[in-house]
Amino acid sequence: MSSVLCQLEEIPDGDSRGFSVDGRDIFVVRQGGAVLGYVNVCPHLFTPLEMMPDDFIDDSGQFIICATHGALFKIADGECIAGPCQGESLTKVPLAIEDGAVKLAS
Repeated sequence: MSSVLCQLEEIPDGDSRGFSVDGRDIFVVRQGGAVLGYVNVCPHLFTPLEMMPDDFIDDSGQFIICATHGALFKIADGECIAGPCQGESLTKVPLAIEDGAVKLAS
């Protein structure tokens, strides 16, 4: 059984939202009708990525950013392309959209 995080329409296109599920902090990025999920931990210092709630995307709207040290991660796969953790990646969280709801996939 999968857990419903929110309705897709609750995350604006190109934006992100954080969640705490079973003691684990994750975040979801919406790209049109698709969503990508990652564990909310920078692979460099193992700190949360955002300083403000739900603020995971850089000003250009093209990358996930670590607010602690400015590392940039590709939205599509979580790979760090700039910063001290370059070449490392965020940990993916499998998601699904069912009947307009964003859910954790099994």
